[in-house]
Amino acid sequence: MTKTGSPKKGSMAFYPRKRARRIYPRFKYRESDRKFLGFSGYKAGMTHVILETGEWRPVTILECPPITVFGARFYRRTPYGLLCVGDCFSERKHPRVRSGKPGWKDVDCDSVRLLCHTNPPFKKTPEVFELPLGGSVEEQVKTASELLGKDLEVSSVFSEGEYVDVTAVTKGKGYSGPVKRFGIKTQGRKAKQVHRHVGSLGPENVARVRPTVPMPGQLGFQTRTEFNKRILKFASPDEVRIKGGIPHYGVVRNTAVLLEGSVPGPKKRLVFMKVASRPPAPKSPVKVSFICTSSQQGV
Repeated sequence: MTKTGSPKKGSMAFYPRKRARRIYPRFKYRESDRKFLGFSGYKAGMTHVILETGEWRPVTILECPPITVFGARFYRRTPYGLLCVGDCFSERKHPRVRSGKPGWKDVDCDSVRLLCHTNPPFKKTPEVFELPLGGSVEEQVKTASELLGKDLEVSSVFSEGEYVDVTAVTKGKGYSGPVKRFGIKTQGRKAKQVHRHVGSLGPENVARVRPTVPMPGQLGFQTRTEFNKRILKFASPDEVRIKGGIPHYGVVRNTAVLLEGSVPGPKKRLVFMKVASRPPAPKSPVKVSFICTSSQQGV
């Protein structure tokens, strides 16, 4: 008889399984000498490409409109972590983004981050986040003063063939039981007519339920990071345009990044691409010869 079992689906490394605080995550990073440490984009869908070598690759389409730098924030290191010691803002303002009095000021600090907002093509309210900078403090201050009030393109942060780490909030699936949440076995016909529950809550001589016991609760809508997604191509809107637009997303109007593999989250969700923290050995550059734009392929 064929074995119908499967490995345990839940990993204790992701506890506690709580809902994310907001629909897009915080920008967590590792220090680097690079000028910019990341960029943002909106998940449009998936398709496949064919490389020049004839290989077939599944890719995720991320629409990456330019992000606007509307301010800078200065931090100082303390024994209790980073402490904000000042902000400065540009004269260019978005009507739906709060900002202070415009003007540049020099502040004695240890770290500088850019205050950015997105320019989403399908809604009015943008997302606001801090974009960290790399290099020395003097280089960070110089970069922030030059970019204040300007737009930043994805091509000035990453390049084709580079590996990035992708962070996003996964698709929310609400309250779910332990069978779907952890993949435990269902009980037999003698299990008191309750089949989709955990068989035991733990040993008798422990006066509590251990956190390792599979229990029902929140499934999805949690911040997850996937490592080492390769950028195969920066595509123009015409290269990924299909008749009628991408299902449940629409027409891509800005530069699209084709990432090899899948990305967490549903369509129209903001995704952060960050400098890879543990990149693999570099591969020879590849060239995309064909991009599937047929709606029948689940773009």
